[in-house]
Amino acid sequence: MSEKNKPLVSIIMNCFNGETFLKESIESILNQTYQNWELIFWDNQSKDKSAEIFKKFKDRRLKYFYANKHTSLYKARNLAIGKSTGDFISFLDTDDLWNKNKLELQMPLFNNSDVGVVYSNLWILKKNIKKRRLYSKTKLPQGKVFEELIKNYNVGIVSVILKKNLFLKLNEQFDERFTMIGDYDLFLRLSKICLFQASQEPLASYRLHGNNLSNHSEEKELNELEIWLKENKLSL
Repeated sequence: MSEKNKPLVSIIMNCFNGETFLKESIESILNQTYQNWELIFWDNQSKDKSAEIFKKFKDRRLKYFYANKHTSLYKARNLAIGKSTGDFISFLDTDDLWNKNKLELQMPLFNNSDVGVVYSNLWILKKNIKKRRLYSKTKLPQGKVFEELIKNYNVGIVSVILKKNLFLKLNEQFDERFTMIGDYDLFLRLSKICLFQASQEPLASYRLHGNNLSNHSEEKELNELEIWLKENKLSL
């Protein structure tokens, strides 16, 4: 199949003052062996050199959007997805990386029409690429995975590709009430309505550093989790 006949993958990159690792992240997209993608770059009113770094790249697949106002991450993700034109959505934040064959290896896993989400293992980077560890040491679940994800949630959003039509069917897309557990909430809801497929090898890298949102406010995360469990009639 020629590249132009392959499905278009919309890559969502939300940016707020992401200059530090941005160049590397964009290069990891440009290096993809699967070429039919677009990058939706959502600038959430950055005050640093993020826009300048982005605009140095000359590729028609790179699409820049500047937010009318600064919003929460999950609101920004919803807005960015609204600008996408692909049938598939994936996510790469400004400090993370993809293996060059990520899309190429994952897209064929949608050959089963019941599969709505494809994900993979990933690397956790500490400071630099030499200091890394595997995210999941156990085999990633596949098929109907809701019960398994409740017990052991191991879906890294940086590794995910999902069908856009399923995302749009949800009553709530990214739930904008949340600031910490929006990914968890989204993929657990999707796991109730479609099959998941997984590539067991690590195809992406999540960079751990002092400014990661998830490193802040464990108490807030627990509070949001309690709300989610109560609404879904589950308990810790």
